[in-house]
Amino acid sequence: MSPASSPRSDLTAQLVRAGYYPQLVDDVVDVAVADEDLVAHLVHAETTFDGEEIRRHVTVLALTPTRFVTVHVDDHPADSEHPAASAVATSEAVPLDAVRSVALTHVVTRPDAHKSGQTPSELTLSIGWGAVQRVDLEPAQCADPTCEADHGLTGALVPDDLVVRISAEADGAKAVQRAAKFARVLSTATAR
Repeated sequence: MSPASSPRSDLTAQLVRAGYYPQLVDDVVDVAVADEDLVAHLVHAETTFDGEEIRRHVTVLALTPTRFVTVHVDDHPADSEHPAASAVATSEAVPLDAVRSVALTHVVTRPDAHKSGQTPSELTLSIGWGAVQRVDLEPAQCADPTCEADHGLTGALVPDDLVVRISAEADGAKAVQRAAKFARVLSTATAR
């Protein structure tokens, strides 16, 4: 970022570079961030294939002095019920003190040759604030190997608010570096 650019103008430039309805996404981010300053941000564009359909998505993570903001925009292609294509944009603003965890999973190819400061080949950023939890269930087991009784189910509640995976192969090494930088800033902000 050049000295003349701001986090807001850098975000707009990244939205244009992502090429996914940049003006729409910028407007939705603007409403969600409201009048607060933008401290840090991450833009992650993703294309998925659903049968023969190509679906595009973009996720924007933004940090203000008081809130963590997420914006997600999806394509909805035209069909027999909806003659025109549309996009659905959802935003959520979470107070920083409500963010419970910022977890990073680093995937490193050839760890034996890893050098300090080297960009991982993949980074998964998981952010939890307790809005969504996933229930993982499995049959309960008995210590008796001959027991044939039904012991019901056992399980765990797993936070599942937001997960973003950035790959150097798909998104480029700079995207992975930007994700790591954003995670560092968010982690610091939520630790206060």
